[in-house]
This record gives sequence, structure tokens and C-alpha cells, in this order.
Amino acid sequence: MSSTAKFLAKRPDRGGGVGTNKNAIPFNKQDYKSLKHECLEKNTLFCDPTFPAASESLGYEELGPNSSKVQGVEWKRPKELCSKPQFIVDGAKRTDICQGELGDCWLLAAIASLTLDKNILERVVCPDQCLKHDYAGIFHFKFWQYGKWVDVVVDDQLPTKNGKLLFVHSAEGSEYWSALLEKAYAKLNGSYEALIGGFATEGFEDFTGGIAESYELSEAPPHLFKIIQKALGMGSLLGCSISASENELEAMTSLKLVKRHAYSLTGAKEVHYMGHKVQLVRIRNPWGEVEWTGPWSDNSNEWNNVPHTEKAKLNHSAEDGEFWMAYSDFVRNFSLLEICNLTPDTLTSKEVCRWSYCQFDGNWIVGSTAGGCRKYMDTFSTNPQFVIKLEDVDDDPHDGEDGCTLLVGLMQKDGRKDKRIGKNLNCIGFTIYRVPDEYKDQNVHLSRDVLMHNKKVAESEYFTGREISERFKLPPGEYVIIPSTYEPKCQGSFILRVFTEKEAVARALHLKKHQCHLL
Repeated sequence: MSSTAKFLAKRPDRGGGVGTNKNAIPFNKQDYKSLKHECLEKNTLFCDPTFPAASESLGYEELGPNSSKVQGVEWKRPKELCSKPQFIVDGAKRTDICQGELGDCWLLAAIASLTLDKNILERVVCPDQCLKHDYAGIFHFKFWQYGKWVDVVVDDQLPTKNGKLLFVHSAEGSEYWSALLEKAYAKLNGSYEALIGGFATEGFEDFTGGIAESYELSEAPPHLFKIIQKALGMGSLLGCSISASENELEAMTSLKLVKRHAYSLTGAKEVHYMGHKVQLVRIRNPWGEVEWTGPWSDNSNEWNNVPHTEKAKLNHSAEDGEFWMAYSDFVRNFSLLEICNLTPDTLTSKEVCRWSYCQFDGNWIVGSTAGGCRKYMDTFSTNPQFVIKLEDVDDDPHDGEDGCTLLVGLMQKDGRKDKRIGKNLNCIGFTIYRVPDEYKDQNVHLSRDVLMHNKKVAESEYFTGREISERFKLPPGEYVIIPSTYEPKCQGSFILRVFTEKEAVARALHLKKHQCHLL
């Protein structure tokens, strides 16, 4: 890899630098340790001035001050709701997460998957927090936000109605980590209402810094079950959902699956059944109840023909919102599978395979770098450009074909915060070109003429959402990735991330004055 030295890869700091998980940036410049120390010194409970126990923290429209949904809401601390409240009891579990009166099942599905790995959980839910010793009414959580980790402080005043938590709660009622985590995430996004509606992958990424990919199950690849097993073995977070029309929000099928509702996929096993193997997947409903009633559901007849030793390991009969189903039924009944692949620093096991990755911040500026998609070729080349060099092919490829696997994710910033002011997300996507031989190993922003005379080698769809990501396999070589909005003259900021199976290096191509004639 001799030519690699010529590249300066912009990679996230994997040590203890500012913005890493170990040294997260205080959100709103609020330092948890100093604020808690101050409260303990004064013998007072923390009240957060930046996210107050007031109507503006609930929302602005559906949960706005004049909404009937927020009438009678009282903000109470856990000790006002329970005689012996606790932060976490016997470790955080998937059953600690039951949905309340907020349409954020996508978030709760992500939280449920987070509990499967204690090390990953503790990167978000900071350990050594307690409602007993050194209690000061203050807690903190860490979230990944557009390439950096932030530390979000909250007080423990929670919205309630009739003495019960209004939003997420634990099944047994005395555990509060999930409610406080939801509050911290609401603060990060401006309000509880900002959390209504979404995809589990958004929560997955903000809890891990990973990159997500999606599979339409109507077009499931033949080896998807193996991909699921490998992903779970690598600590990846998985979610799934059933598509439906607008008027079928949370409508229920005859077998008690909920449409347009986010589930988490938490297991994938093969069991011996009547002389052959059956592939099973384990699904969790964040409501903590309402389970599949078809084959392989809790206490169904199929379990009577599974060896006792296998059956005992699968914990198949509890009213906890979690259930098993045949993989074949999963593909038939569910519409979408989402997988969040984790960054190397998230994984602690030395036995798992790790992605190599790099990330870049960028902006689309009207009159400068907001060139629109390839349809607008006169301005397309003015978009930001990033070059990546792929030199080593994958080991043991799934499809048996040599090549370099890469996941490319383009994410636009601050979409949930901007909902309050009525700003819509841009329609975004990206295109990949192979760098012509004459421009290899040069810091040259490819011009309109170069792009017109060279075919694209890959591209994403254009999508109006927070992120568009795609998986590709390309031959070794040097490539340019061009992120853009669909229409030109659309202002916005973004982060571009590239995950590769083998080590790769990348850099931004900066347009210089003496290169303007190339455009």
C-alpha cells in the first residue's frame, strides 16, 4: 500500500480526544460533574433551565400548550411517584421499555436493542448513576450527533398524568433509566414532540455512531438470515417494521402484528424440529405486550416438538412483548429490516470483524456548492467532492466475487430541531465516479467536462429523510463520492461517512481558485 501514504484520511479520533465517547462535548455547555457538585454543596435538587419542566419542553403543536393531550400534565420526580425508585434494577433489560403516550416506538425499539450489550449501553447510559446515594436530581446521557459525541444533562422532573409517567416507563414501575434517557434525547432534539415518528436506525446511529442499512423484505437476498446472525454476533442493532397506508397507523393484523410500528429484532437461531432445522428470529414489541400469535409464538404447538435442551435456552413463554417466529413468516409478514453496523471503537470483543471508517462534514451553500443532482450537469460538479482509495479486496465474500465492500451514508443535520420552525428536510443522495487515470493521486476537484465524459459507477436513491445509505462492492481503485441535494440551490449541512471492510483512506477535494476553470 505504498501510495496510501499520499492520502490524509480524516478519521474520527479513536482515542480520548474531544468529541469522542470518552470525552464527550457538554451539550449546552452544561458540565454534569460541576452541576451535581454544586447541587450537593447547596443541598438542592437540580432544575434544568435549558429544558424546563414546562409546556415548551413537551412540544409546539400536537403537544403544544393549547393541546388537549397536555392538559393536566404535572412534572414529578421519581421519589414523588414511587416509594423506592431506582435508576436501574439488576441491569437494564428490554422489558424496562414500555411505550407511553408518545409516538416514538422507533426510538424505544432502538433502546431495547441497546440493552443487548452492556458495554454499548454504558456508552449511552452513563454508569454509576443512582436515585439513592449522592442524589441531586441530575442525570446525564451520551449521544452521537453528526460525527461527535455530546453529553446531555437532565433533571429528573418527568411529565405525568394522574400520578403515572406520561411517556416511556418500565413494566414494574419503579425503574427510571429509560424515562430519563427519553427525556435527554427529547432535550437534544428540542422537545418531546420532536421525537414523534421515525425509523429505528436513527436511534441506533445516535446511540452508537454506527451506520445503518435497510433491506426490503419483499426482495430479501437469499443469505439474509446469515447476515442477521452475523450482525447480531457483531453487536449490531436491528429493527423491523410492517408497511401500511396512512389510515392504518398501528392497525393490527389477525395474528397481532402491528402495522407502521417499530419492532426490534433481538435474536436469530436454528432449532431442530421434527427431523429438520427451522430458522427462527426473535422480535420485541416496545409496548411490552401484544405479541405474534402465529406459528412459534409463545406456547404454540411447534415448541412441543423441539428438544427440551434447545427450548429451555430460547425463553419462549413470557408476556413481555417478545416472541419468536419462523424466519420464513418474518419475511412474509414484515416489510423492512434495518441494521446498524457499529464503529470499531464501539466493539470491545477482539473476536469480531470490524469496519474501517472515515467521515467528513460538508455544506451545500446557495451560489457556491449547492449544485443539485446529475440532472443539473451545469452545476452538479460544484457540489462537495470526496475521494476514497480502495486497494484490498474483501476476505471470504458472501457472494463469492472479489471486490471491496463499502457502506456510504449521507446524513443531513438538525432535521428534528427544525421541525419546530416548519423547515423541511432536503431530498438528498450521492453519486460515485471512478477517478480517471490522469487525475489519480491528485487533489483535483473533477470538473463538469470530466463528469460528463465519464459514467457513474454507483449511486444512491434520492431520499427526503435524515440519511440515505447504500452498500456497494467495487473493484480496487480510486473513486470520487459526490453528495448533493436533488434540486440545486438548496441550503444545508451534512456529514458523509464511509465504512469499508478493509482499511481505506479518504480526503476532501477542495476547490482552489486556480482550478475554477475546471468547473
